[in-house]
Amino acid sequence: MMARLLVLLLCPFAALAAAPPDLPPAAQVERALHAHPLVRAADAGVEVEAANRDRLAAGPHEFALRLASQQRRDRSLDHSYREHEIGVERALRLPGKAATDAALGAAGIEQARLARGDALHESARLLLGRWYEWQREAAAAREWVAQVATLQRQHEVVGKRVGAGDAAKLEELLSGAQLAQARAQLEQVEGKVERAAMELTQAFPDIALPAAVVASEPQPIAGSPETWRERILAHNHELAVARVASRRAHLAAQRADAERLPDPTLGVKFASDRDGQERVFGLQLSIPLPGAARAASARAGQSEAAAAGAREALVLARVEAEARRTVSLAQGAHRHWQRLNDVAARMADNDRLLEKAWRLGEGQFTELQTARRQAIEARLAAVQAQLEANEARYRLLLDAHELWPLNGDAAERH
Repeated sequence: MMARLLVLLLCPFAALAAAPPDLPPAAQVERALHAHPLVRAADAGVEVEAANRDRLAAGPHEFALRLASQQRRDRSLDHSYREHEIGVERALRLPGKAATDAALGAAGIEQARLARGDALHESARLLLGRWYEWQREAAAAREWVAQVATLQRQHEVVGKRVGAGDAAKLEELLSGAQLAQARAQLEQVEGKVERAAMELTQAFPDIALPAAVVASEPQPIAGSPETWRERILAHNHELAVARVASRRAHLAAQRADAERLPDPTLGVKFASDRDGQERVFGLQLSIPLPGAARAASARAGQSEAAAAGAREALVLARVEAEARRTVSLAQGAHRHWQRLNDVAARMADNDRLLEKAWRLGEGQFTELQTARRQAIEARLAAVQAQLEANEARYRLLLDAHELWPLNGDAAERH
């Protein structure tokens, strides 16, 4: 018993320990997603369907009160009589219609809750995209800061060599130009960092941007593409919404077909005639005679159900294609990072060798400049590929509901 209790107590800490270090804290993510306008609108949609369910449960008919007053004139007796009538009536929903209405209300609630889950998912996608957009710009800025520092040291060394007569003045000019270009790139990237941070915090005010995020090494995608496809489809809210919408349309078609047989209206009345000398108690029954409009409504419902089924098939095909594309992108991004990371390492080695040769007077400064520029470009490409690989993997986990919880429903009380 104690062991089981210990496991339950430690589960939350295990979940926190397993949280990705290069993503926002889970608590911030939860607050940010639930505060997003898409999710708030979906919350309101659940409330709407809850009210709609109550309306369907109550039915379309209400009690009606009939009041009548008249004066009767008997000319033979030269006398007038006051007469009054009061009645209450209500249409009665035929058996079977109430059950269909209840099923329609339940389907509406289910669809709204699934739509809320889809809103959470779309908001999480947006958050992940904005987060990595900021990370990419911030990583580029860090790389350019490092490169500016390296080129600054290089420029100082070149200046000393020129002063000592070991290098031509042209090398100092070339070194200064390369340093100025790097500083200009840094200023441009810093502006992009500010814009990306502003867009992220405007869309998700609850996300606190850290001073720096250390990108983790991309992990390979474990499991077969078919397994991932099945996971994504099993948790896809958009597909679930389409399926419930199709079922709801079929229920609506059944309800429209049931309306071809109208509901009867039953009433009771009491009348007082001839100044109360005559009193009448009675029951009344009225039955509408169905016409072409009811048959047309039934046909329209059947057509709408067929259209909803076609939309469901369309969503299924699109979601399957998107799932396959997401898996392929994650796997391809990891391979792409591996290749670019290897290229960056080779370019860095080449840069170090040429710098060593140049310091020993065995190489040309222009060759060193070219190698350094290529090393910078390769390093930037590798860093961007690393972030893209991580984002693609997290996107895959997000679509499979293995990254952040996306099934919370604030409207469970309904």
